[in-house]
Amino acid sequence: MSFSPRLDRRAFLQGVGGVTLALPVLDAMGADVAEKAPRRFCALYTANGMSLPAKEHGIDDWSWFPTAEKDGQFVFGKSTEPLAPFRRHVSFLGGLFHPSGPKADPHVCSDMWLTGAPLHNPKPGTYNSVGLDQVIAQKTKQHCRQPSLVLSIDAGTGFLSRTGTISYSLEGRPIPAENNPRRVFDRLFKGDRASIESEREALRRRVKLVDAVVESARTLNQQLGKSDRERMEQYLTSLNEVESRLIASERWIDVPIKKQDYSHLNLDATNEGEPAEYYRNMFDLVALAFDADITRSVSFMLNREDGMGISDTFPLKLGLKRTHHSLSHAGDKAGQLEFAQYDLFLSRQIAGFLQRLAEYKDRDGSVLDNTIVLFGSGASTTHNPRNLPTLIAGGTGMGLRHGHYWRNGETRMSNVFLSILRSMGIEQESFADSTGTVNSPVFGSA
Repeated sequence: MSFSPRLDRRAFLQGVGGVTLALPVLDAMGADVAEKAPRRFCALYTANGMSLPAKEHGIDDWSWFPTAEKDGQFVFGKSTEPLAPFRRHVSFLGGLFHPSGPKADPHVCSDMWLTGAPLHNPKPGTYNSVGLDQVIAQKTKQHCRQPSLVLSIDAGTGFLSRTGTISYSLEGRPIPAENNPRRVFDRLFKGDRASIESEREALRRRVKLVDAVVESARTLNQQLGKSDRERMEQYLTSLNEVESRLIASERWIDVPIKKQDYSHLNLDATNEGEPAEYYRNMFDLVALAFDADITRSVSFMLNREDGMGISDTFPLKLGLKRTHHSLSHAGDKAGQLEFAQYDLFLSRQIAGFLQRLAEYKDRDGSVLDNTIVLFGSGASTTHNPRNLPTLIAGGTGMGLRHGHYWRNGETRMSNVFLSILRSMGIEQESFADSTGTVNSPVFGSA
């Protein structure tokens, strides 16, 4: 009979020179220390709103928000029918808005979707404040290899009001996103001591460069224009992200990654190829990362605002006649119907992602049961910052209850975010301009 001694939860690894590192929480430490199941969060953003056809066109059944009810339950519209098999795992939330939204340039809706901050007391010297995904990352990073995973269709940060990321750091600065499946895979699943040391040396060289700049900052800042100062801030944020990933990777280097099947991945898929194939692989990477508990916080910007980036052409690749941004401005029946058909395409991608999460199993339930998926946009109809299209999926293992289309007048999006934090077990008093949690059956109330 074999016997595995129970590890002390205060166990440490002894390093070179007497340096010690605390072990991450492991199953061997016992059920009273190891969580029964991880609690995860994934934010999925699409630009330009969703199709909510005008009444006079007679195509209400193509509305993204449900418009019909049967036997006391909402009826999925044609553009969201792929989600119907997940009725017990999804809910629609209506009437949501950010109070700062109507005051802002309508194109900043992606900047503020997870923060609610522009024009609402951001920290001095910054434009934005911390995003929901990064608040969650700060609370969950001690349990996993990577604090967060930030993805987007075009990578990088973009620029103010035309961002290429929806994730913002604790200082309110945009966090650069990744869009290449192979690079994402290598970062998540192929980290080893050699690559970490290589990254560390590169980081040291970059930090020396930044130090040199900081030493002469007083005179340099007088010479730099506003855009250059913003670039420097983004550069510093990127350095901080690399450093935090290195620290996390070092802590887990002696803990093997869960064995998984990667044969279904096509790491050569790109955003220039077939849109469905690209999205499928990116979503599969997220699902694998959640299944292996590599990270518990993910943000993924599926499309960018105002016709920016390659995804604006995706509707054309699908056989539709207009680009994504053009469809969002369509007032005619044919245009609004095509806009809804692009929503249908996106619903299929989300459904595939939910299916993958449902297939992976946790200690208690599925990965989907222990993951809150937030899918939505920063506008409803063209540049309208009210009634933001919002879908919540998963999280039944965290107290969420689904099958609802909930709306209670106008509700602050930040109140929903606070409810998500509470469901994650993060007892935070407020988030952005929240006034409390939402009184909704989705979050186990009302």
